Amino acid sequence: MTTPEPGATGPSPDGLRPVDVLTVVSVEDVTPTVRRVLLAGTPAGVAAAGPTVSLLVPRVGDPAPRWPRVAKDGRIVWPEGAHGVSLRSYTARRQDPARGEVEIDFVLHGDGPAAAWAAAAAPGDPIGSAGGGPLGDRPAHRLLLAGDETALPAISRILAAAPDDTGGVALIEVAGPEEEQPLPAPAGVTVHWLHRKGTAPGESTLLADAVAALDPFPEDDVFAWVAAESGAVRTIRADLRGRWGLGRAQHHAIGYWRRGRSMSPAD
Repeated sequence: MTTPEPGATGPSPDGLRPVDVLTVVSVEDVTPTVRRVLLAGTPAGVAAAGPTVSLLVPRVGDPAPRWPRVAKDGRIVWPEGAHGVSLRSYTARRQDPARGEVEIDFVLHGDGPAAAWAAAAAPGDPIGSAGGGPLGDRPAHRLLLAGDETALPAISRILAAAPDDTGGVALIEVAGPEEEQPLPAPAGVTVHWLHRKGTAPGESTLLADAVAALDPFPEDDVFAWVAAESGAVRTIRADLRGRWGLGRAQHHAIGYWRRGRSMSPAD
């Protein structure tokens, strides 16, 4: 199996297409533990990925990874033998298909392959994209958004797309004030930053407690979007379905990572 050229998108005779190979343009530390990596690829590849990007992360320092290929139904077809590439899902903080650019925020206090790659990333380094998907959100007059630092890119995109008359609450758990980021929101959405104050990620109940302290919104046009450590998300999901009485179409709650595993958002 040959390695696809950067930017190659056409299918091969067996019906498999190469992954889209992105290249690091720049790296910026936006907080002590969040590194923003600007990647460049083909306009078509960036447009097709969707806000949730399936990244193919190579080993640190590998200049020529053995990329998988992608079937028509979106399945990843891995090369035989060792390849050193890991699949991780990340929400793009920003996408510009016209320029072929995508920005990804990596949380660096995890110990997985994506955090290691981002910590060492430098201009010119390759990383793969195998498509992606939606955020699972929908417009509503009142929003409840809850997440930790891994969910910040998604929450920022949801708030940026919300109409000006949207109301609600955004609850965001981070280590401390040094991890807060600018988060523009409609005037009717209140943003609360929850600080762990030395508690390790995944060991705090801050987020679930903050949701539990809220009174359910007294209207029908409500949507709740939640992403954080899996245990916290399970607790919040039960609260939304029980005390809040939200149906399946009124909430999306997903565990972005699991305590004891690498801190990388995954499907």
